Amino acid sequence: MRAQAITCAFTGHRPEKLPWGDNEQDPRCRALQERIADAVEQAYLAGFRHFVCGMARGCDTWFAQAVLSLKERWYDVTLEAAVPCADQARRWPQADRRRYDAMLAECDQRTVLYDHYVPGCMQQRNRYMVDHCDLLLAVHDGVSGGTQSTLTYAFSRQINVVILPLVVEKVETPCYNTPQTDIKEKTEL
Repeated sequence: MRAQAITCAFTGHRPEKLPWGDNEQDPRCRALQERIADAVEQAYLAGFRHFVCGMARGCDTWFAQAVLSLKERWYDVTLEAAVPCADQARRWPQADRRRYDAMLAECDQRTVLYDHYVPGCMQQRNRYMVDHCDLLLAVHDGVSGGTQSTLTYAFSRQINVVILPLVVEKVETPCYNTPQTDIKEKTEL
């Protein structure tokens, strides 16, 4: 008998809430994608095998891509698409719809909550993910919205949560252009 897979879900911001918008070439976006991939890898190493994604644009997309990349290396990884409504991608730009369809085709499981959009279906999808996970990875900048609501719900359910920063500020070593004599004087004190 096979042990039950430990489940990890994900929540994060859409491009409209990201400082770089849709520009995935932005270095901050690339760095975030790497942090997401690293977090997925760490979840796998910690024993998580089943991953649930809400399949929205932005952070959800990068999470799904990271899991699909992990699936190429590990046979026991599964990806579930938690789709709020069957027509979720209907109004998206064409390139995003193609990407969505390609990722959806690679998912091991699809859970579609509603046939078409109804008010509250996105929140129901988020609750579904929290109710079916043991760990929630999140990209959150502290601003209220769907990600914040999902985190609040996860905390109320006592789900383990890992929050990935949206942007990591690079800490630079100060550079002092001090004449050599000033350095000598300071070290003699």
